[in-house]
Order: sequence, then C-alpha cells, then structure tokens
Amino acid sequence: MPVPVLSWGPCDGAGDGFECATARVPLDYRRPAGPALSLAVTRRPAADPAHRTGVLVLHPGGPGNSGVNFARSSYEALPASLRDAFDVVGYDMRGVARSGQVECWNDQEYTAAVDGARGVPGPGAVQEAVRQGLDFARACRERSGDLVPFIGTGSNARDIDLLRRALGEETLSFYGRSFGSYVGTVYAAQFPRRVRAMVLDGGYDPRRYADVPYAYDGGQFAALDAAVGRFLNWCGHDAAVCGFGEGRPRQAFEQLKRDLDADPVITASGRPATGYTLAYRLMFSINSGREIWPDLGQALKAAQERRGSFLLSPPSTASFDFLSVNTAVECADRLYPGSRLLLGATVGAEAAAAPLLGPPIGLGPPAYDHNHAPACAQWPAQRPSRFTGSYRAAGSAPILVLGTTGDPDTPYRDAVALAGTLEGGRLLTFAGEGHTAYNRSACVSALVTDYLATLALPARGTVCADEAGPEPAGRRTTGIEADETQDVIPALR
Repeated sequence: MPVPVLSWGPCDGAGDGFECATARVPLDYRRPAGPALSLAVTRRPAADPAHRTGVLVLHPGGPGNSGVNFARSSYEALPASLRDAFDVVGYDMRGVARSGQVECWNDQEYTAAVDGARGVPGPGAVQEAVRQGLDFARACRERSGDLVPFIGTGSNARDIDLLRRALGEETLSFYGRSFGSYVGTVYAAQFPRRVRAMVLDGGYDPRRYADVPYAYDGGQFAALDAAVGRFLNWCGHDAAVCGFGEGRPRQAFEQLKRDLDADPVITASGRPATGYTLAYRLMFSINSGREIWPDLGQALKAAQERRGSFLLSPPSTASFDFLSVNTAVECADRLYPGSRLLLGATVGAEAAAAPLLGPPIGLGPPAYDHNHAPACAQWPAQRPSRFTGSYRAAGSAPILVLGTTGDPDTPYRDAVALAGTLEGGRLLTFAGEGHTAYNRSACVSALVTDYLATLALPARGTVCADEAGPEPAGRRTTGIEADETQDVIPALR
C-alpha cells in the first residue's frame, strides 16, 4: 500500500502553530492502485521536543465534524503535559469538509423539510418519515454516488493507519469522542499492535450500533428522553433558578411545542420556528450537562415569550453539510433490515416510547443519530467499507473507555458493553450529566491525562463524581466540544 507523502505548510494563514497537509489515500481499499481521495490533515508539533512521546490523534465524532477544526480548537483545552509530549494531529475523515464533502439533500431541500416538521407530528407522520428517508437516500446516490459506498468506518480506520505510517510512527495514541469511539474501536480491531494508548469517550456498543441498529436507536431515544426529563425535573424543583414552567415544566414544554406548531415564530430570515425547532435545539443543548441547565431554562422561558436566539437563530448551511454526512456515514456502517413495514412500525414505536423528544426527532427529516433508520433501511448503495470483523482488538494495548451515567447521546450501558467487548478494555465511569466525560470533571481529566502520558490505567471500578452543579445563567464554562454543537450553544448566550 503506497504511503502518503505529507508536505506540511501553513494552515489558511493562521498563526496558531498548526501545520496542514493533504494525504492521498485509496478510494476503495480493494483497489489500492485505483482512484484516490485527498484527506485534509493538521498537526501541531510537541511543545517540548526533547521529551516527545509520539502523536496524539484527536477524533471529534459526529460523524461529520471536521477533525482539522477540532484539533485546532481543542488544543488549548489539553493539559500542558500532553501538549509538551505529543504532536497533536487531526484530520477530516473521508466525506467530511475538506476531504470531499458528501452532499445528499441540498440547502433548499433541507430547509423545506425542516420548515415543514412539527414538534407534535400529526397523522401520517410515520409514512412521511419513511418517504423523506427514501428521498434523502436517493439524493445521496445521485449527488455523491461515487463516494458514499466508501465512507464507512472500515476504510476510515485504514486511512488512520496510513496517516500513522506517513507520520513515521510505529504506534499512535488516540482520543475519540462519541462516534470517534467507534472509529477508535475499529482501528484497534484492525491494527491492534499499532495502539500505544486509546481513550474512547462516550463509547458506542459496536455490535448493536452496526448489526442491531434498531435496538441501538431505541437505547439512544431512551437516554435522550431521560436526560431531558431530569432537566425538567430540576426545573420543577428549582423553579426560581430555572425560570421556566412555573413549577410544571413538563406540561409547559409540551404546551410550548403545540403553541409553536400552531403559531410559529417567524425569524429574521422569514423561516418559521416551530415545536420541531425547539426540540431540535434542545436535543443538542442537553449534551452540555448540568452546568447549562439554568441557561437552558432561561432560553425556554424566552421561547415562551416568542423571543431569544434559541428559537430565532436559524441553522447555518454548514450544519446541513454536517447532517448529510452524519446520516450517510452511518448508513454505510449499519445494516438495517430492508423491510419498509418493519421500518414504519419500529420508528413509530421508538419515537412514541420517548415522548418528550422522540416524536419530533424520530419522525422529522433525516438529521442526527436518532432518525437515521428511514434513510439507512432504504439505502441504495453497497457497503464495501463497512467493518464486519471482531471488535475484540486482541493483542492491543489496554484501552480506556469513558462512560457518563447521564449521557443523552451515547448511553452509559453502551460504554459498559464496549469495555467488556474489548480484550483490554478498562471502564472509567463519570457519574454525571452531559455527552462525553473528558474535561467535564477534574477527576476524569486527571486520570485520562495520566493514562495518555504514562499508560497508567485507573483502578477497576473507578467512578468520578460530577463536581459541578448547575452554573448561574451566563456563567457556563466549556471544555472540548465538537462542531455539531456550535450552531446551538451560542444561541443560549
């Protein structure tokens, strides 16, 4: 397999110490001499070259987030000990951003679908979700048909190993959050001897994700609804700080969805903000954990009063790019049964089982993780880049799996399952709220940093408490965040 040649140069004129390059990799690993893809890569050399350990690859998850942007934006949040010891490396995986952006629906098609969605879907919503899923899948084939068969994680992991070789490293260290945990799992499964250290934060249960996708989706819906429920319960118990719902926040939230559906707020761009808009914003915002709850309560109160950027800031076209590849990559990875009858029955039942956000998100247009089934069960492309091997990663160095008990996006049970699947898996539990754990807890951060630096694993059964309570509105802090939140989080400020 030819090793890419990396010619490093400045990154877009930025003076942040990062270098950028392009790596040429095979489009189809079954034909290594065939057509190639260009992957965008960035690195910042170790700050203390005399004590350099190696490379630390950061993966932002998604799928669909730019790893180049993630590495550059997250660098200062890394402890100095890691910045000193590692070249920090990021890349845009195939189909993402600078590495050949997948296009399925265009901006106009996404806008029409989002504007037509509702917070309380009416009769025929299941059939409409199935119809939109097929339309989206066909658009992927028509507009990105040469690429979408080859964007699965099996090929993505092989890209990482070519980057390792291009960087001249015998092994690599890896931090992957959310979907990045699945990428890391598949990398370790394919190249176990090349892992020096690996942190999988917000772990996917790989078997359920890839091979039993309806069960995986149901777990995500349950975790999301439970997290929103805990936030609303807190609003009821601490109404003065939350400011939303006058002591009955669940009822107020359901009424607000109905009110916005019946009489949408018209944004400055002329688009309607409906109950679906509210649900979609909340789905992403709840990922930020307890510290965001007071801001989130104030945002919902402002929405009741038909004001505030939580409703009035429209999603950017960049977020539509994210949603296209987010769905397409998972369709390349996951094997849904092909029955349309089963599809309709399952998505309807899973949405109904998570009443707070399940119906609008699960029956809305193809977007984030929770409603990939309508497109993926009708996927028209082959899946040659789908990983189908064992996830044991036999012979790998020990792998640290982080699980957050209140994670709304990657349920804690999945992290437990992943740690048990890996031959050398070690689970570190964060007993807290929010999506992923690193940099949300001093305890977690110290243990992860020590492991990456020295390879010392936390003791079995270690649990880190959530040291932070809800922050007063406007006083939130942020750690490492991936790009899909960026359209949402500023709307709370």
